[in-house]
Amino acid sequence: MKRHLLAIAALAISSAAMAQQAPLWMRHSAISPDGSQIAFAYKGDIWTVPVAGGQAKQLTTHSAYDSYPVWSPDSKNIAFVSTREGSRDVWIMPREGGAPHRLTTSSGSETPVAFLDNDHVLFESQVMPTAQSIFFANGNFPQIYSVSVNGGRPKLYSELTLKAPSINSKGDVLYYDQKGSEDQWRKHHTSPITRDIWLLRDGKYRKLTSFAGEDRDPVWGNGDAYYYLSEEDGTFNVYRASVDGTAKQQLTHFKGNPVRFLTRANDGTLSFGYDGELYTLREGEEPRKVSVSVTADRIDAELDRQLRYSGASEIAVSPNGKEIAFVMHGDVYVTSVDYNTTKQITDTPEQERSIDFSPDGRSIVYAAERNGLWQIYQSTIKNKKEDLFTYATEIEEEQLVKSNKTSFQPMYSPDGKSVAFLEDRTRLCAVDVKSHKVRQLMDGKYMYSYSDGDQWFSWSPDSRWLLASYIGTGGWNNRDIALVPADGKGEIRNITNSGYNDTNGKWVLGGKAMLFQSDRAGYRSHGSWGTEDDAYIMFFDVDAYDQFRMSKEEYARWKETSKEEQKKEEKKEKDDEKKAKDKAKTASAEPVKPEKVEALQLDLDNCRDRVIRLTVNSSHMGDAVLTTDGGTLYYQARFEGGSDLWKHDLREGRTQLVAKNIGGQMVPDKDVKNLYLCGGSIRKFTLANSQTTNIGFEARFNYRPNQERAYMFSHAWQQVKDKLYVEDLNGVQWDYYRTTYEKFLPYINNGFDFSEMLSELLGELNVSHTGSTYWGNGYTLSTACLGLFFDPAYEGDGLKVQEVLRRGPFDVRNTKVKAGDIIEAIDGEKIEAGKDYNAMLDGKVGRPVRVMLKGGREVVVKPISSGEQSKLLYRRWVDRNKAMVDKWSNGQIAYVHVKAMDSESFRTVFSELLSDSNRQKRAVIVDERHNGGGWLHDDLCTLLSGRQYQSFVPRGQFIGWDPWNKWVKPSCVLVCEDDYSNGHGFPYVYQKLGIGPVIGAPVAGTMTAVWWETMLDGQTVFGIPQVGCLGMDGKYGENQTLIPDITVYNTPEQQLSGDDQQLRRAVEEMLKK
Repeated sequence: MKRHLLAIAALAISSAAMAQQAPLWMRHSAISPDGSQIAFAYKGDIWTVPVAGGQAKQLTTHSAYDSYPVWSPDSKNIAFVSTREGSRDVWIMPREGGAPHRLTTSSGSETPVAFLDNDHVLFESQVMPTAQSIFFANGNFPQIYSVSVNGGRPKLYSELTLKAPSINSKGDVLYYDQKGSEDQWRKHHTSPITRDIWLLRDGKYRKLTSFAGEDRDPVWGNGDAYYYLSEEDGTFNVYRASVDGTAKQQLTHFKGNPVRFLTRANDGTLSFGYDGELYTLREGEEPRKVSVSVTADRIDAELDRQLRYSGASEIAVSPNGKEIAFVMHGDVYVTSVDYNTTKQITDTPEQERSIDFSPDGRSIVYAAERNGLWQIYQSTIKNKKEDLFTYATEIEEEQLVKSNKTSFQPMYSPDGKSVAFLEDRTRLCAVDVKSHKVRQLMDGKYMYSYSDGDQWFSWSPDSRWLLASYIGTGGWNNRDIALVPADGKGEIRNITNSGYNDTNGKWVLGGKAMLFQSDRAGYRSHGSWGTEDDAYIMFFDVDAYDQFRMSKEEYARWKETSKEEQKKEEKKEKDDEKKAKDKAKTASAEPVKPEKVEALQLDLDNCRDRVIRLTVNSSHMGDAVLTTDGGTLYYQARFEGGSDLWKHDLREGRTQLVAKNIGGQMVPDKDVKNLYLCGGSIRKFTLANSQTTNIGFEARFNYRPNQERAYMFSHAWQQVKDKLYVEDLNGVQWDYYRTTYEKFLPYINNGFDFSEMLSELLGELNVSHTGSTYWGNGYTLSTACLGLFFDPAYEGDGLKVQEVLRRGPFDVRNTKVKAGDIIEAIDGEKIEAGKDYNAMLDGKVGRPVRVMLKGGREVVVKPISSGEQSKLLYRRWVDRNKAMVDKWSNGQIAYVHVKAMDSESFRTVFSELLSDSNRQKRAVIVDERHNGGGWLHDDLCTLLSGRQYQSFVPRGQFIGWDPWNKWVKPSCVLVCEDDYSNGHGFPYVYQKLGIGPVIGAPVAGTMTAVWWETMLDGQTVFGIPQVGCLGMDGKYGENQTLIPDITVYNTPEQQLSGDDQQLRRAVEEMLKK
């Protein structure tokens, strides 16, 4: 990897001098209407270049991200997106450049899509639908607004989402649709979620394309001709057609990479991007590459030297307790417990993690991903006269494991002779520290890793055994704990063998017992994932088991009479004397020699009968630690808010809260007298006095953004190769695509462009649940919402209320505000006609705001966040659906909506479905439209598949039926194209089991479990669909479209007018039951 990164770095340096003649990754290009210039985004700025090619002109130079340029019809102005004031807003500037000015002011996300005319810009943003429509209020369906080039209050242009609208002189609009949630850079799929070209003419909507794959970016030609991009031949190319469906023709025939960003000038010249470069095309001719030369100062640094004082992601405590090793931004450091002195151990743009101290404290082992492969490395203090990493003058690194397989999560054996680790994420192995010989301890088929680092193992004190995570055969959701011989030769024993989840096993009481966590007694989520855990102890020694169960009196008497205990006390006194002498010395500490431990004699017969529950109350547990004498359990538990530290005295049977907000990684020192906590900062919690002390550090960090992005690209590529749900990646030529996209890295200098490029790469896989997102710094002040619908047709002073949202700020208090009222001012600031009022609500979420109404009445309300307003809009949508079902069925049909596939949604469905009012109805409509997924298919299908087999009738009175906890009457499921993941899985299972009819629009096959990984920079996230769901027919749910039993679409006109034909048809079908 290091050589590879250096090669990319060399290319980047050469590009500074040479790529000015042929830059790559020029994105979001748009040709000017007069046909003279092409605007494009490059390295986070807006540029223009003559259509004939030549020297490009840089129009913006701000350090913020600028992109998505859009030309005015007269070619004099360019609107674009910029993050220069935090949020993604629309800005405008002259074509020559100069100081731009901001047009939109909300803290939401706004993107320009077209000019309505020379004086108005159209942009898309998710604000709220109109009161009369049936649009679902989520981020998948933004509205289109118009704003003056001078700024001011935006006006609603289209409530229906119009992607890439192209408007001709008659006002006719071509656009492509947005059916639901799928990454916009996904390619090669044919499914119900793919986009189609539509025409809006004279208030009527007509779909123009019928290809089952992707059709995008329509632009008007002459008359009724139009051009667009389509994947009809396997990759995006330019096509020409007429709105009457004739004269269809493919104009370009590119292969491999997609054509993007189609625009057209008034003279007929088409412009688009391909393979990171700009092209033009005149009909009847071949595409012509635009030669581009750029000259600009570099604003990105190859190396940024920093000092950091926080950001630790994991820690390890040295055996002598004087040092803490930690990982920060992928590098390994060691800091003093008593001082800020910090030693940097690794300095790479790649990632190191999973640190552990050797028993003598002179070495640290860790995993590092170099040359595209995770391997095990060890750093050692070279000078034998030196004893602390913090002050070491020379540290030597060696590679302990050299293989062609992913190897990580190293852990030293207590005798220091071996390091256990995971190979290929699930195969438990150990390497001899001296010979570097690797031995397998447990086959990988007994583990499954969903996310890196989720597997665990633990060495026994005598270094002869390990406890490890174990799923046996098919036990992904029933995890056990295995006892594994450290020589790799003996029998592997499942020592918990439970249908519950048992995990996090630790050796305690000198190896005579195991502390572990289990959900066998805790509350379980009513639906979906989620359980509460408890701490348990299992004994491998009968005497230790008997001793542990002694009463306080029995234990005190035993300590007085036990010879073994007397020997321990004498040894403890000698150890304490030695420690006191060591402490009196200088800061230097003698290396800790591994203690000689007698071989454990494990009594495994009936060990499952020697299990004791330690915690009194089940909880969402973090980690747990048992003191060396077995008298006190410390554990992290979350009952409300964050994790707290609790203490349970096992002799007294007393539980108490020790400290609040003690979350994150928890590592005890050797004697369990202090707990070290990691969560960005490092803290020391002293158990004796419950005092918390910060462990300060001053870490030198060399930030290499270009090399880091190159590493993250390689990491994501390799993760997909290792973890996608099918080993052959569905036949995708993954090596080819690495080369294809890797060449763009030297031309990318920001997280937004990098994430977009990564999404293009991942989009080649043709799978759901992937793509990348970059979370920039975002806005500083959030724009508050009032929970009101305003009349979009009103143009006078103030804001005219059209509807007050139930449960909103104006509804929860008796404000008496109603439809027709006009809000004249906010906090004393008058709202003039056309004035943008968003700034008046910046930073006022949850704060009292004075609202002046026409007529002189003033009310005080607390505005809400956009997220809270979306929840109110959702509840309004559900309430309206319930009312319509009740009206159309004359109260005979019940209605419930499944918002998401999680426990909260299941509880809502259960509560409403089996309520007294709904139990009496003939049937139920289970609406899961716009469901983004989770894990609830089995719970819902079980709930809906009840068949009554008896009634409860005491003395002739009917009081209920069995099964009382299931719906025993007819049902149907309502679906749409916006259902995703388990939103596809639930109706699929419901249909397969024949519970009832599925009604609505087809659903794309997306039933695959995903892991969203946050990358090294902490701001870039990408997805890997890695657990495929294989039906009994031998087919994966992924890319298998669900066809409803009754197909019904809602047209754009019906959506706008509030006419829900899907819901109406569901009522009709249920009335037949």
